[in-house]
Amino acid sequence: MEFLDRLKEKDRITKALKSQSAKLIIIYGRRRCGKSTLIKQVLKEDDIYFMAQLSDEAIQRRQLAITIAEQIEGFDSVIYPDWESLFNHFNKALKRTVTLCIDEFPYLVKTSNALPSILQKIIDNDKNRKYHLILCGSSQQMMQSMVLSSTEPLYGRAEEIIKIEPLKAGYITKALECTPEDAIAEYSVWGGIPRYWELRAENKSFENAIKYLILDKSGILHDEPYRLFLDEMRESVQAISLLSVVGLGSNRLSEIASRLEKPATQLNRPINNLIQLGYLKREVPFGEHSKNSKKSIYKISDPFMNFYFNFVVPNLSRLEIGLTDVVYQNIESRLNIYISREWENLCRSSVPVLPIEGIHFDTAYRWWGNNSNGKQMEIDVVAESIDKEYLLAGECKWTDHGDVQQLMQQLKEKISLLPFAKDKKVIPILFLKNKFNHMGDTHILTPADVLNRLK
Repeated sequence: MEFLDRLKEKDRITKALKSQSAKLIIIYGRRRCGKSTLIKQVLKEDDIYFMAQLSDEAIQRRQLAITIAEQIEGFDSVIYPDWESLFNHFNKALKRTVTLCIDEFPYLVKTSNALPSILQKIIDNDKNRKYHLILCGSSQQMMQSMVLSSTEPLYGRAEEIIKIEPLKAGYITKALECTPEDAIAEYSVWGGIPRYWELRAENKSFENAIKYLILDKSGILHDEPYRLFLDEMRESVQAISLLSVVGLGSNRLSEIASRLEKPATQLNRPINNLIQLGYLKREVPFGEHSKNSKKSIYKISDPFMNFYFNFVVPNLSRLEIGLTDVVYQNIESRLNIYISREWENLCRSSVPVLPIEGIHFDTAYRWWGNNSNGKQMEIDVVAESIDKEYLLAGECKWTDHGDVQQLMQQLKEKISLLPFAKDKKVIPILFLKNKFNHMGDTHILTPADVLNRLK
């Protein structure tokens, strides 16, 4: 699969590496997001790329020395008693400015807690003047704490701190060479992780890929969440438990606490960690303040994780004894409803990206609550314009058949009952799987429209 997006990140790294003075660059993000691929895009032939392994400190130094020796002959003929001697000798041995990239840097720190302090000393004393240093890692919390916490040695030393996020949904159509409608279904399972896209592309069909990669107990992604949380958390069991409960439909804090048989106050920190890592999100209705709203609910934010905890975790016992086809049949019967929820998420995400009818809108939310008649009501997409003069109100449908005029009439009836829309100019919009051969002037956004906005 060709290298997609990351142009902004690539430009920032390239610009930093053009400097005459040595720079420290920090790159971090979830495993399989394409960090290593990005780095290899910017490194030159005579630069040095080292993938750290989780092993004894002396072995790690030896492995790095051997890698450096590919550019500096004889560098590995010396036994380095500590990290400082290795980095100092590296600086002295260089005859030109190069870039040294240490990938999975947290593996080195796990066996040598003093390494960040050693690097701080080297950087502060200008003993790395002949090489730029890129530190990369998949342990997001560890990487963040090393450079963003004011109490840590490397705080304030980095020229660039770049978090690599999952790719936006708009790129999956090109990556998998599929229609926009199929792309929505694909993204609902694989999310924006480039490596998952590569694995999916190696399988002939959507169904086959899900069975082979995720459901089969030997599949490479069958235990993926467990591996991800081992990178991030000491209490990976707690993270798995939280997401399992949310995946099964407990969305309010009180419900989650009840299912886990724990006081709600004990869940604030692990929930916030999962939000920070991009696996969980806190939703509030449009117009509510996110910090103090009593209507907040929690949802799994990452599509792959959402699929996994909705469909895989409840069926682990069946999958363990090889009932892959049986489990997939059960998934298939519910898949359209699942995709429709991810479609709603993508529709909301697409709203603030580009103008709609020439108007720039802010972040879009779902709204639920009592309407003007005191009855419960919900609207899929609500957003306020940047100038505060307009409201956008939309409904999302993921179906092959429908009556556009009827859907629009139902939406307008809902809009007339919105308690906060009386003093606003409201723009109604439908987000539909297809236009059902509608030829009128109703504002409709299809999968192609939404995906084009999400790039």
